[in-house]
Amino acid sequence: MTQIIPSAEPFFFPGNSPDSPGVLLVHGFTGAPKEMRWMGESLNREHGFACLGVRLAGHATRPEDMMHSSHADWLLSVEEGYHLLSSASERIYLAGLSMGGVLSLTMAAQLPVAGVIAMATPYSLPQDWRLDYTEWLSKLQPYLPKSSDPPGTGWFDQQAWHEHISYPQNPLRSIGELKKLLEVMRAALPQVTAPTLLIYSKDDIYLPLGSEASLNYIYDHLGAARKEKVLISGSGHVLTRDAQRETVFKAAAEFIHSLE
Repeated sequence: MTQIIPSAEPFFFPGNSPDSPGVLLVHGFTGAPKEMRWMGESLNREHGFACLGVRLAGHATRPEDMMHSSHADWLLSVEEGYHLLSSASERIYLAGLSMGGVLSLTMAAQLPVAGVIAMATPYSLPQDWRLDYTEWLSKLQPYLPKSSDPPGTGWFDQQAWHEHISYPQNPLRSIGELKKLLEVMRAALPQVTAPTLLIYSKDDIYLPLGSEASLNYIYDHLGAARKEKVLISGSGHVLTRDAQRETVFKAAAEFIHSLE
C-alpha cells in the first residue's frame, strides 16, 4: 500500500465566510501539494480565501505510481478537487504551477470557474521523435534524469530548494503523457473564456521553449476577453516556493480581488 511522502499531503484551509472565493491549487509534474502550500496559506491567512491543494494521481508517493497514471487521471484529480471545493465556495479559481497550469487551463474550458492563474506553464515540449514512442522506450529505460546541471541549479532560494519535494527522476512514460496533455491544452485554449492571469519568471531555465515564448503562445491563443501577463525576475521555475513567491502571491490575490 502506497503512502504519501511526509509534508507532501493535500491540504484544505476553510474560507472566512460561506461567501469567500475558493482557490484550487494544482502542483506540477513529479511534484507534490507542498509546492502550493505556501500560496494556499498566504491566500487564506491574508485574504480569507478557501484553499484546497490537490494531490495529482501518482504523485507524492513513489515514482512507480506515477508511471501507472495517465494525463486523464491527472485531469480527473483536478476535477475531483473542484467538486470538493465547490461544497465550500460558490466561486472557484484554478491556480496551477507548471503542469498544474496546463491542467488548470485545460479544465477551465470544461468547468464553470471564476478565473484561472497559470504559473510557469509550458506551451509544448521540444520536437523530439522519441516523444511518440515513450511507452515502448520506457520498457528499456524507465526513468530519465531531470537535468545535467548540479542539484539546485536555477533556484534563487537555496533553503527552499533543500525543502522541496519532487521525484528525483522523470518517469519516461509520464513524459509521453505530458505531451498528450499539452496537446489537449492547446486545443482547449480558445474555449477558455474565464479571466486568466499568466505569471512567469524570465529567469526560469527549465521551460522547454523559454518563459516569454511560452507566455506569449498561451496568451495569444486564449479565448478569454480578460487576460493578463506578469513577468518577474529573480525566481526559478517553482514560482510558488522560490525567492519571489510573495510577489506571485500578491499578484494572484490582486487578480482575484479585482474579480470579486
